[in-house]
Amino acid sequence: YTRDALRRVAFVRAAQRVGIPLASIRDALAQLPEGRTPNREDWARLSESWRGELDRRIAQLGRLRDHLTDCIGCGCLSLENCALSNPDDVFGERITGSRLL
Repeated sequence: YTRDALRRVAFVRAAQRVGIPLASIRDALAQLPEGRTPNREDWARLSESWRGELDRRIAQLGRLRDHLTDCIGCGCLSLENCALSNPDDVFGERITGSRLL
């Protein structure tokens, strides 16, 4: 394999290891001029653009971890107000059921 091909594979594998979906990696590589092989500056720029999404996922995993302990403690698994079954339910924090109507 050529050095360019190996560098491209290494780029894809590194991005996958931090949780970037293949479709996002493909889109990032397509932005490079004339399909050139990514270099250190490209990685720095692209990894910065992925940082926000990774931060959101980390926060979501932290919330899930914290609520998992609560869920095991109560065992209800309520679909109306369980943070695991119904994440980010803004209305569920205030009120449940058909009373919203």
